[in-house]
Parts: sequence; structure tokens; C-alpha cells
Amino acid sequence: MIAQQSLITELEDAISCGSADRRLDTLRRVCDLFETGASMYSDEQVELFDDVIGRLADSIEAKARVELSNRLAPIANAPFNVVKNLAADHLIEVAGPVLAQCARLDDEDLIGTARGKGQQHLLAISQRASLSEAVTDVLVTRGDREVVHSVAQNGGARFSDAAFGVLVERSANDDALAHRVGIRADIPRRHFVNLLAKASASVQKKLVAANPHAADHIRYVVAHIEGKLNDAQARDYSASRSRVEALHRAGKLGESELHSFAKSEKFEETAVALSLLCGLPIEAVEQALLDERPDMVLILAKAMGYSWATAKLILLLRTAGRGASQHDLELALQSFDRLQVSTAQRAVRFYQSRQGVSHAAAG
Repeated sequence: MIAQQSLITELEDAISCGSADRRLDTLRRVCDLFETGASMYSDEQVELFDDVIGRLADSIEAKARVELSNRLAPIANAPFNVVKNLAADHLIEVAGPVLAQCARLDDEDLIGTARGKGQQHLLAISQRASLSEAVTDVLVTRGDREVVHSVAQNGGARFSDAAFGVLVERSANDDALAHRVGIRADIPRRHFVNLLAKASASVQKKLVAANPHAADHIRYVVAHIEGKLNDAQARDYSASRSRVEALHRAGKLGESELHSFAKSEKFEETAVALSLLCGLPIEAVEQALLDERPDMVLILAKAMGYSWATAKLILLLRTAGRGASQHDLELALQSFDRLQVSTAQRAVRFYQSRQGVSHAAAG
């Protein structure tokens, strides 16, 4: 306590009449004191340090501001006003550490900087451990190539549907960006398919290699995009058909088995099972599983009287490893709940008649 009182007395002297060197020395000692007990200080005590450090930092040179920024950036409860001022500094060497690390900055602070500062400031923001959709919206539209590449490979960044659209557009002539965007697990399926359509052959191959559990599905989508599909031979169902048809003949094919196939990401088994259970050609079921819209999958599941849990797994299987957003799933659940079994069964019977299927729909 005596040491702190002595420091406070020295502090007042340094602020009021001290030289630049003395102010800097005092600032370092105050920062030492703050760092030592930061986790134990109350909000009121942190506010006191905020005032003290802010007053001392008002007239220090750039090199000292860089040092201050690096010291305060990793501290969870760093003095709020001080770090905000550092983040707004026009020198990236000063602002960078705080923009990239400091947890005290909120979305409003980050968005303000992203809209008003240069590309190096945006680059620092893009490297934060987590980024909200509101912040990444600005980064992907205002950022240069380096910024967009950085935020695209940031696993802690979250993107809105519109931001994913911008990333896909910007990756059209940029193989490295296309790959970084394409391997993100959170890219919505329709944007992933659009990216595949624009991507070069080398990028398509890299995406297949990066998604081994969905490789066959990706290859099929690529072939579909390129118009290379003449029939269902683009995907080999022979082995899966033998196994699933055996279950069907034995009376052991139902929702439980379909649920298990979809959960295990077995596309072929799921498609064959749906074909047999719903009385539709494999080509029709395959198209439903590749369609951007979830409608047909929901109709098939509802017509069979299956649960939302099973329908959801089939919808997730459709994404070929691209995570469906919570919003999309909520909309699909609302549609599934509104859909009547009788309505779904009529739709399946109509679809069967168009496909030339002679036997009645299940249910």
C-alpha cells in the first residue's frame, strides 16, 4: 500500500511537471502495477487506471504508444478508454495489437474502424479470435485481397448469407480465395454450389480432397453443373442397392435404418432407401437430395410419417458437408410442421404419376 501511495504521488508530479522521459517511466510503472493485479481489480479500480494511464499517454511518442498497445491488448479487462484511443490511432503499429486482440472492443468500435481506416487496420481486425456477421460484412465488402483472404480463413469469423455471396463473387478469379471459402464448414449449400460452378478444375479437385466424407457428392455436383450427367450412372448405386434392397425384402427397412444412413452420411444408401420406401425412381430421389430447396425432402419424410429428426438429418446430408444455417433449419422445421401427412402423400402420388411409377405411394 505504501508503495502504491508513493507511486500515486510520483504520478501526479509526473503529469503536472515531469519531463517526457519521466512520464514514460511512470507510465511503465503504472502498467506494471496494472498487469500484476488486473484480474483482481474491480471495475472502479480499472476506471482509475484508465484515467491515470490515459493522462500519461496523452503526449508520449509513437514508439511508446506501440509498447503500450502491445502490453494492454491481451488483458481481458484492459482500461476501456485507453484501448479505444489506441485502436483509433492512425499508425497501424499502435492500433494493430489492440484491433487484433483486445476483448474490450465491441462491434461498434470495430465497425467504425473498419469503415474509416485503411486496409492494414482492416487486416488487423480480420485476425481477431472471433468476428460477428456485422463486422465481417464490412470486411468482405471494403477489404482488399489480403483482408478478404485473412477473414475467409479465420475459423472464428461468422458470415451472413450476403457476405458469403460476396466472398463467392470475389473468388471467381482467385483460386486461393475460392479454396479458402470452399473448405469452410459453415458455407451454405447454395453458395457452395455457386462457388463450385465458378471454380477452376484445380480448385474443385482440392475441395474434393479436403472433404473426403463428401467427395462423391461434390464430384456429382460438379458433374451436374458441367452438364455431364446423362443418367444416374454418374453415381454408382449398385453396391448400396444390393444391401438396402436386401433389408427391404426382409421387411427390415424403415425410418430407423433411413435415420442411421443419413446420420452416417451415407448418401447412396439414403437415396436408395428413400427410393424404395417412397416408391420413386432413384433419379427422382437423387434430384430431391441435390435440390437447393428442401421442399421435396420434407414432403417425402412427411408422407412416410417420419419424424423431424430424420428429416433434419436428410437435409443436412444434402449440404454435402456444408453446414446448414440455424435459420434455414428453423424455416424448414416450420414448413415440416405445417405440412399435413395427407397433403404430402397426395404430392408423392402426383409425383409418382409423372415419373410413370405404377405402384402406390407409401402410406
